Amino acid sequence: MAQIIECVPNFSEGKDEKIIEAIADAIRKVSGVKLLDVDPGASTNRTVYTFVGGPDAVIEGALAGAKAAFKLIDMTKHKGEHPRMGALDVCPFIPVANSSVEECIEVSKRFGARLAAEVGVPVYLYGYASSQAYRKTMPQIRSGEYEGLEEKLKDPKWKPNFGEAVFVPSWGGTVTGVRKFLIAYNVNMVCTKEQAHRIALNLREQGRGKDMPGRLKAVQGIGWWLAEHNIAQISLNLTDMDLTPMHIAYEEAKKDAEELCLPVTGSEVVGLVPLEAMLNAADYYIEKENLYVIEEDQKVHLAINRLGLSTLSPFKPKERIIEYCLEQDDGPLVSQTVRNFIKGVGDRTTAPGGGSVSALVGALGAALGSMVGKLSYGKRQWEHLDAPMRRIIPDLDKTFRMITDMVDADTSAFNDYLAAMKLPKTSEEEIAKREEAMDEGLKKAISVPYNLAKTINKIWGVLVGARCLDTAVFGAVCNVRINLLDIKDSAYLKDMESKAEKALIEASLGYQEVINTLDQRAATAASTS
Repeated sequence: MAQIIECVPNFSEGKDEKIIEAIADAIRKVSGVKLLDVDPGASTNRTVYTFVGGPDAVIEGALAGAKAAFKLIDMTKHKGEHPRMGALDVCPFIPVANSSVEECIEVSKRFGARLAAEVGVPVYLYGYASSQAYRKTMPQIRSGEYEGLEEKLKDPKWKPNFGEAVFVPSWGGTVTGVRKFLIAYNVNMVCTKEQAHRIALNLREQGRGKDMPGRLKAVQGIGWWLAEHNIAQISLNLTDMDLTPMHIAYEEAKKDAEELCLPVTGSEVVGLVPLEAMLNAADYYIEKENLYVIEEDQKVHLAINRLGLSTLSPFKPKERIIEYCLEQDDGPLVSQTVRNFIKGVGDRTTAPGGGSVSALVGALGAALGSMVGKLSYGKRQWEHLDAPMRRIIPDLDKTFRMITDMVDADTSAFNDYLAAMKLPKTSEEEIAKREEAMDEGLKKAISVPYNLAKTINKIWGVLVGARCLDTAVFGAVCNVRINLLDIKDSAYLKDMESKAEKALIEASLGYQEVINTLDQRAATAASTS
């Protein structure tokens, strides 16, 4: 699955539909970006845009929106209920799929630097992207708001992270950074508003105050009445789904409701939810109830059922799960016919090369093992092996899907090295930057085949496709060694040489163990025939 980063820029205009649409249209036109939501507020005079894409695409989308806003929004005339300090007030980047907080920090810094350079406005970092404790949260940075920014910029402590410390009256200042994905999650209850609120106080991190904290970290919550359905809800904001996922919030709410003899009748997600949150919920109930579910769509169905997400209205995965809202194709290599892939390998080009071929061979080996397991599971003659097959098949299924993505990942990673080679080298400074970029590109190119070998070495014990797996690790290690020849970082070089050698030995031992097992079974069968 491709990298997905969410961007949620807040622009200080919530009344003028022409301006709101012009900003939306600018974002919409950026290739690789999908605008998911535009939420204007007249009283706050503020519009929140939500769009997703890869790292480069979301930067371009945010810049396109900012440049459109620069021409249309005049902060000298802005009034609204919501605190603000600039036309593009805040622009957070949020990791969604195959992306990390660290990667989003780099994205926010690249965006901030370009916004300052190309639009000419001061930009601050916040959240995970900020390294200064006194200017890490939005209230800290936004203190004094737009009206106090001109004076604030004169204080050396408030020098912007990007751009000059110069007040731009029509714009103000912008804050960018990184936060975790926020899931707006409500638990349905047949009770009074007061009872729902009592449980919300028990759950939310703030609790009832300083001396009475709640049980769940990174959770905000209140109880309210849902008149249209004649029920109450515990309304929760899960600000870090790694600390408190949906299923834990739901189960904890059920515990408190049971103590009060109150029925919980399901839950709902407001807006969109990452696929990971749904799969984590499914895995929780699979383990809790000792279930056997492999396929992704079946896991999503299980999560919807156990959390009661369709109680108030149908939960449609293609409309509510972020990854499913995007039209994602497989990578260009995996999407090819077998014939064209082989032709591409044989052409006079560097890609696809040994890393992509090794990944394909490894994926075939793991897929063969998965096939045999799935064909055997559930049949009466193999019923005594149900327990080990329940453990093995999910790993094989997950592994061949992961390795398939590496077919394209290898070529994509090597492209960074090729791009670095094209950097200018007319001065010592440019030569140094070019060599540094080439070294980083090579490290990225090395990481893919190394991770391929490491992934395969976790699934030895598979009886089918063993030679494919062994060959894939050998090819991956060869690919690592070839790229190591040009690495300048001696410590990295020594460490990776050792890891590659270890991976090769593990593969050899794993393969031999499989072959020995087959030989023993063949000998046993011969002696009894």
